[in-house]
Amino acid sequence: MLTIDRLTVGYGPVNALHEVTLSAEKGEITAVLGANGAGKTTLLRTVSGLHRARSGTVELAGQPIGCVPAEDMPRLGMAHVPEGRGVITELDVEENLRLGGLGRGGRVSEEDLSLAFDLFPVLADRRAQQAGTLSGGERQMLVIGRALMARPSLLLLDEPSLGLAPRIVAQIFAMLRDLVRDQGLTVLLVEQNARSALSVADRGVVLHLGRVVADEQASVLASDDQLRHAYLGF
Repeated sequence: MLTIDRLTVGYGPVNALHEVTLSAEKGEITAVLGANGAGKTTLLRTVSGLHRARSGTVELAGQPIGCVPAEDMPRLGMAHVPEGRGVITELDVEENLRLGGLGRGGRVSEEDLSLAFDLFPVLADRRAQQAGTLSGGERQMLVIGRALMARPSLLLLDEPSLGLAPRIVAQIFAMLRDLVRDQGLTVLLVEQNARSALSVADRGVVLHLGRVVADEQASVLASDDQLRHAYLGF
């Protein structure tokens, strides 16, 4: 589904990623793990067209996308949920969800809305509520639901657990597994919460100072005590 080959990305004279190579297979969750400054967010921003690589390639379903503008990515089947739970606070929940369909050039149907409400029943209860009044966990559910309105085949998620209670994190990660199982969605998940991410991921990639230091099945990474202690903090 997604293939990244020898990707080098920089800001000014400094490289944030150094010849990063990895792939995210169709119908799987690939977790990208590492400490602050490892290059995780830069990786997602480059994949989604928000930042340009210095060298290397990115392909989606065999198609090179390194020069595709970010605004065209939804039409290719990609949705990016950046860190920060960026809802449109002045709009209500339903209006925020409907905005998610604009990227693919289509209108959001009641069937589309039902998908988000089935995944996150609390959003159905808040359907007419202003998004600015939602809790942090509800906002995270809303931005994920809004991304799904574009009907993506590849979902990029940046730190969805940041600042959330463990119960909400478990709910969001369980939802991701359901989407992968039921709809064949491919997920590239950037996380600092390595334990939770590896519990739902099929594969894990560890970045350290912009370089890939491990790329294994999630269960293998989770059981590698030396690697976990050195790079993942648990």
